This record gives sequence, structure tokens and C-alpha cells, in this order.
Amino acid sequence: MIRLLIIFALAFGIGGAARANCWLALALGLDVSQSVDAFEYRLQLDGLANALEDAEVQSAIFAYAPVTVRLMVYEWGDATRQRVLVPWTDITAAETLSHVTQGLRRTTRISDEERTGLGAAVLFGGRALQQQSDCWQLTLDVSGDGWNNNGPNPEDVRTYPDLAGVTVNALVVGDDSTYAGVSDHRQVEIKELLSYYSTRVISGPLSFTEAAINFQDFEDAMKRKLLREMASMAVADADPLQTPWPKTQ
Repeated sequence: MIRLLIIFALAFGIGGAARANCWLALALGLDVSQSVDAFEYRLQLDGLANALEDAEVQSAIFAYAPVTVRLMVYEWGDATRQRVLVPWTDITAAETLSHVTQGLRRTTRISDEERTGLGAAVLFGGRALQQQSDCWQLTLDVSGDGWNNNGPNPEDVRTYPDLAGVTVNALVVGDDSTYAGVSDHRQVEIKELLSYYSTRVISGPLSFTEAAINFQDFEDAMKRKLLREMASMAVADADPLQTPWPKTQ
């Protein structure tokens, strides 16, 4: 019954609120700075495609049909380098999702970026999400394996209008090498990265940081992250009248 009430509320609005055409606008930013080699680049894109095709994730995506999840995927390097891989797409059916995942698998890398413009990547995703004001929730998920060293710092952009109403989550990727002595070092490094992303990057209600021990773990970590983001709707389910509505134009 609660779920039906949420679907009704999303589709038609309550108390004069704007109609919500989608319940979640989700922008996913993937790190393509120099620390990510060609093999790791492929693991990211294929891992995201596989995670989106997972049965649990698909069930979550279509949980509030006909109200949709709207998806955009982009890659980022230095502060001036962002490339949209999947433009905003309403995931209305399994066929639509398949078109997205096939596109990700066909995508090839076009350049290597020496620097890491994390703050600029967050701003790029935030600006894109500001154009999706008919959606119930605006969520940015930025994946990365390093610290910002180019352009604005991520902690400094949190108050920019581009991030207003946006929840920023993060997927931190380590490199758990099997060489003697290196694994322990990377375990420490990923803890430091988690702390960095948790304190300086994520923001907004219910924001969180997910971790992949290495790029081979990216797919499983992405699945966990997507399911957690979709599950955030359960909070709204408890009392839809207390949940903020999409912004009106």
C-alpha cells in the first residue's frame, strides 16, 4: 500500500507540487586520470555495465514504474576534461537499459589525463543534475582512485549553486597489489582515500562512500552502491508527505 502511495505521489504530486517524471536522476562520473590505465578503464566501463544489468539492480531501477530512473554517465580527468558517455536517458524498459550498457561496452578511451580535477568533476555533474528538476531526487556518484590536484578543491565547491539539492556519493578505488609489502601499503592508502572522500567530497542527505579494493572489485562495489542509492527511496516510503518535492521552474 505504501509503495502504491509513493507511485501516486511521484506521478501526480501532492499539495500542488510539480509532477515528477522520474524518481531519481543519477549522474555517474568515472575517473580517467593518468593513474587509471587502459585495463582499469575497461574494468570501470564494463563493470558499470554489468552492475546495471544485475537482476537486483534492475528490480530496484523499475521499482516505481512508470516513474523512471534517469541516468547519465561521464568520464573526467583534469579540471577542463569531462566527456559525456551516456546522455540523460530515462530507463523506461529493459531494452533502454540494454542500449545504455551496450554503449558503455563499445566506448573507447580517447586520451590520458595526467592530473586529477575532482572538484571540477563534481561541479560538472552538479550542473548536469540542475537541468533535471522534474526528478524527485538528484544524485551524483563520482568514482576515483586519487586526490584532487588540479582545479577547485571538492570541499570548496559544496556551497556552489551547482550542488544545491544534489546528494554527492563516492566510490573510492584502491589497488590491492599482490606483491610482498605492497598490499599493506595500499590498505592504508585506501583508508586514507576513504577518509578524504568522506570528509571532502560527499555531501547532502544520506550521502555515503563505497569502496572497491581494486578495479577488479569495481563491478561488485558499483552494484552495492547502486542498490544503496535506490534503497534511499525507502526513507521516503515511510512518510511521503515529509519528503522534499522536486523543484519547480
